[in-house]
Amino acid sequence: MELEKRIQADMVSAMKAKETVRLASLRAIKAAIMLAKTAEGATGEIDDAGIVKLIQKLVKQRKESAQQYNDAGRPELAENELAEASAMEVYLPKQLSESEVEEQLKAIIAEVGATKPSDMGKVMGVATKKLAGLAEGRLISTLVKKLLA
Repeated sequence: MELEKRIQADMVSAMKAKETVRLASLRAIKAAIMLAKTAEGATGEIDDAGIVKLIQKLVKQRKESAQQYNDAGRPELAENELAEASAMEVYLPKQLSESEVEEQLKAIIAEVGATKPSDMGKVMGVATKKLAGLAEGRLISTLVKKLLA
């Protein structure tokens, strides 16, 4: 709930400061939160961890859109998408570096007792829970494959 209040307050300050890109990204976050709260089967409340997941999804969408715009030869639209993504990333926890993720994964592999590539499922199950919000799933998967090979 704290994160939602912070986003609302930042939205008001972005309106007052006439920061259009920041305001657009905050409105997108707010809309995603409202959709999650009112979705079928939802309780009407969403915790900070749920909001972080929503923001991660929105950032990923913006980056994918920017890539598509660049591929289509529309760099001005890609630039706008990337600006919105960076405005959203402010609300995400600091991402771990590749070497930090690798260290965490070595510890998880030792904990689980994985020794061969067929143990990847066991490692990924633990790693995705422990590193949720701290590293991208694609990076985790790539490093686990490398470490178990």
